[in-house]
Amino acid sequence: MPQKTKHTPMMEQYFNIKADYEDAFLFYRLGDFYEMFYDDAIKASQILELTLTSRNKNADDPIPMCGIPHHAAAGYIDTLIDKGYKVALCEQVEDPRETKGMVKREVVQLITPGTVMASKGLSAKENNYLSAIVWDAQTNHFGFSYADLSTGELKAAVLATPDSVVNEASAIQTKEIILGSEIPDSLKEILAQRLNVVFSTQENELVSSELSYLVANIDSDLTKAASIKLLTYLSETQKRSLGHLQQVQEYQPADYLKMDHYSKFNLELAQSIRTGKKQGTLLWLLDETKTAMGGRLLKQWLDRPLIDEKAIVKRQNMVQSLLDSFFERADIQENLTKVYDLERLAGRIAFGSVNGRDLIQLKTSLNQVPVVEQLVRGIDQGQWTGLLEDLDPVADVADLIERAINEEAPLTITEGSVIKNGYNEQLDVYREAMTNGKQWLAELEAKEREATGIKTLKIGFNRVFGYFIEVSKGQINNVPEGRYERKQTLSNAERFITPELKETERLILEAEEKSKGLEYQLFIQVRDQIKSAISRIQVLAHGIATVDVLQSFATVSEKYGYVRPTLTSQSRDLELIEGRHPVVEKVMGHQEYVPNSVELPKGTDIMLITGPNMSGKSTYMRQLALTVIMAQMGCFVPAEKANMPIFDQIFTRIGASDDLISGQSTFMVEMMEANEALRHATPQSLILFDEIGRGTATYDGMALAEAIIHYIHRHVHAKTLFSTHYHELTMLENSLDNLINCHVGAVEKDGEVVFLHKMLAGPADKSYGIHVAKLAGLPTELLTQASQILNALENGTHLSEEDLSVEVSQLDLFAGQDQTNNDVICDLNALDLTTMTPLEALNALNDLQKKMTK
Repeated sequence: MPQKTKHTPMMEQYFNIKADYEDAFLFYRLGDFYEMFYDDAIKASQILELTLTSRNKNADDPIPMCGIPHHAAAGYIDTLIDKGYKVALCEQVEDPRETKGMVKREVVQLITPGTVMASKGLSAKENNYLSAIVWDAQTNHFGFSYADLSTGELKAAVLATPDSVVNEASAIQTKEIILGSEIPDSLKEILAQRLNVVFSTQENELVSSELSYLVANIDSDLTKAASIKLLTYLSETQKRSLGHLQQVQEYQPADYLKMDHYSKFNLELAQSIRTGKKQGTLLWLLDETKTAMGGRLLKQWLDRPLIDEKAIVKRQNMVQSLLDSFFERADIQENLTKVYDLERLAGRIAFGSVNGRDLIQLKTSLNQVPVVEQLVRGIDQGQWTGLLEDLDPVADVADLIERAINEEAPLTITEGSVIKNGYNEQLDVYREAMTNGKQWLAELEAKEREATGIKTLKIGFNRVFGYFIEVSKGQINNVPEGRYERKQTLSNAERFITPELKETERLILEAEEKSKGLEYQLFIQVRDQIKSAISRIQVLAHGIATVDVLQSFATVSEKYGYVRPTLTSQSRDLELIEGRHPVVEKVMGHQEYVPNSVELPKGTDIMLITGPNMSGKSTYMRQLALTVIMAQMGCFVPAEKANMPIFDQIFTRIGASDDLISGQSTFMVEMMEANEALRHATPQSLILFDEIGRGTATYDGMALAEAIIHYIHRHVHAKTLFSTHYHELTMLENSLDNLINCHVGAVEKDGEVVFLHKMLAGPADKSYGIHVAKLAGLPTELLTQASQILNALENGTHLSEEDLSVEVSQLDLFAGQDQTNNDVICDLNALDLTTMTPLEALNALNDLQKKMTK
């Protein structure tokens, strides 16, 4: 912001408003445009590709400025928000026609990445979360609250560690975090490193009486403080009704299957490691939802699988009832496709941004509910108790919209044609006047054409001159003297008026103006009536979303042949017979995928997996984790049979990846993830460790791997899959009672290796690393030398440089033969046998044989 010198009153007003919104682009309303000045203008012109001009061009210090039409602002705002900026909308709050001097202006809304309500970038099946964090230095605990302004969802929890804060913020993919000055800089740095997030501040915390009831049910001081901070920020930035926000729901992360952000990343639950997109993930596989609400709820269930046995069984029972009712499920799906986003429609109603078409969508959605409810009731045998009560069709709202709102209502609510005929008597009177007036104009035009003989005479209208009779220049002489009063002269025509036309104009325009004003008021009344039913609509939305996710589970389970798992919190037996990796199977096809069993009965905690690279060890480990997640979500699983304990946490270390943002190597990330599991896992947890120790020297890595296995065996007792290339570790089966060996089968024939992708009991006999290198196409000379070195190491000897060079020189004798073989293969591939005669084919074969002999 430049140093304020002598400025016009308008610019003084701009400076005063901008001072409160230094971190936002200020869209300052001037007439039909939003203008930006100084740094805002310079930055916006670059980001939005606008022309940069200046105000007071002839002054010593011209003011940089750029502008956008107010009716086209939405697209520009979306662009800025997508890039992580904030936009303050500054509007004229007085009628310029009734104001002397400077028109009063105020910021009517601050739009931020976490408070977006309507945007093309707002994905239908994803939430847009805003979070708030507070810290209690005495207990070193954090209050964490988050909301989706577009749906009204509001939740809060007490978190014990900075890592827990990072995990929760990462799980919900929050777009913006509100912090107070008490938050440690170290936490802010971690959040900035891990998340693509905007930070905001909110020091004063005062919730209006309108919103105070939202926190009335909270017990914890920390969650209440975080929720109040969040609500204060929303109230101060949005400056309008937030009546759609729901009461805060307190939750405990320990009430769900815990997975840190490393594990969710490694398992590709909702985002592909390779592409960063949804395709190729478990969410992609499971998403057969038909509504936006169902899609969002599915992701929430995926982020937080259940650990309560009764709750899991209840979902399974509902999925089973849908599987057993194919035709009813198909009808449910058909009706769900006609249900719009009830949650966000309710949000727009409360926010005051809803239009006529939105209300028609609401009515259409509500009309599907009785059918869905009846279909569910028809298959219910006690499984759907409770959920059926949520399927209230809110019939009074549907009836109100049916009576009041036109089916073809326009997008705007101020230009008329929104309210139906017959809804309001006075509106019908105005419309009758407009209709009669326009009919009178049509009759007048026909009468004047006949009276004057001017066939091209017409009656027109524009906003400046109103209604007029227009006669072309070539027909002016045919106008009877004194018949019309001249109103306007054009280059090719004359326009006239008559007293009767003037009076009709007054009646029509007055009726149009009053009609539009009355329609707007009637629409607001309808909207306010619906607003009183928002909480009912939100309950219904959650019920519909739940039905949608459960039918999605049933559809996926039937489509891919999944089975109902038996889960218990009382048993430690893990029996997964002929299990499959659900995502890999979908990509490859059921016929090509090789299923594998995982059996860890009570008393067996650790499975040590050996076998060659590329053979499927990582897939096997991920397969188990994804099966556990699906089972504890309530979905059926890809296996022939599944008996599983209920796990409380999943820890993974799968695949090699650097954390370059925070400057950590692959090995450091590996050790951090291992540490997280060793410190926090319980006997009810699942640990997946893939190649622990490979990121350092052989003896270091082997020592660490063995020590980790001993630690898990002695202290943790979690179900653990541990894959390794250190064959020496397979000897641990002889000394550790709770460890078993298994390996991925491979067949070697004529120097070639074929991976069976099948898990077999016992340790692998060799690693096949050189065979894998051969498959990758490494030079023959290099592979031969690697084999010599491997044999020497296994025999406890060492090859000198001379030994290696002799062998290599002998290989050189055959180097030309390798090239000849390649040439012959190329010649053979080039032959077009379909066009050759038998004799030509024999001659070609003879030539190739001679070349090989040479």
